[in-house]
Amino acid sequence: MLAPVNPAIETYLHGLLHNTDHPVLAEMEALAEKNNFPIVGRLVGVFLETLAKMVNARRVFEFGSGYGYSAYWFAQAVGPQGQVICTEADFLNQEKAHSYLTAAGLWDRVDFKVGMAQEQFAQTEGLFDICYNDVDKGDYPEIWKMAKGRIRPGGLYIADNVLWRGRVAVANYTDVFVGWTEAIKEHNQLVFNDPEFDTFINPTRDGVIVARKKTA
Repeated sequence: MLAPVNPAIETYLHGLLHNTDHPVLAEMEALAEKNNFPIVGRLVGVFLETLAKMVNARRVFEFGSGYGYSAYWFAQAVGPQGQVICTEADFLNQEKAHSYLTAAGLWDRVDFKVGMAQEQFAQTEGLFDICYNDVDKGDYPEIWKMAKGRIRPGGLYIADNVLWRGRVAVANYTDVFVGWTEAIKEHNQLVFNDPEFDTFINPTRDGVIVARKKTA
């Protein structure tokens, strides 16, 4: 498929990263490589942490958390008084997240819920500084519709995999994951067309959409 960013450029960007190494990160990344488990990776992780710090995020909701890789970066950003609410269908991933994030000294900033992300979100009250979407791609339009009204003014909606390895740019693509490419394309159009948000896609790795809720 199409590579959103030339691999040589991504290698260069990796070379610019400083002070991001941590034994826990290395373990989490090694596990992802071994098991072919999807994580956002170091470049996007740093991007997520930077975005969260820019909006002074203290409350983050993750739709889809795996074993806590993206939560690591958000937890770094929200600080000791902040909270990252994680959702994951597999309780074994919760156990892994507990181990990794405890070792990183971040578990006390995390509320890890096991179950469908949509159901957990509906049961959680209040507004969020950031809603982060990384569930099954067919659910992306639904997540956007659920989340957009629960983001505080000036807060962010962020979603991973919005370029879907370039499939969104290929006409009449035959989707192995039936309907996922069309769902992502619908999602992206919905977000960009919403007048309450300023939106951009960072093409790093597999594309990250960032939409800021307008303050006026």
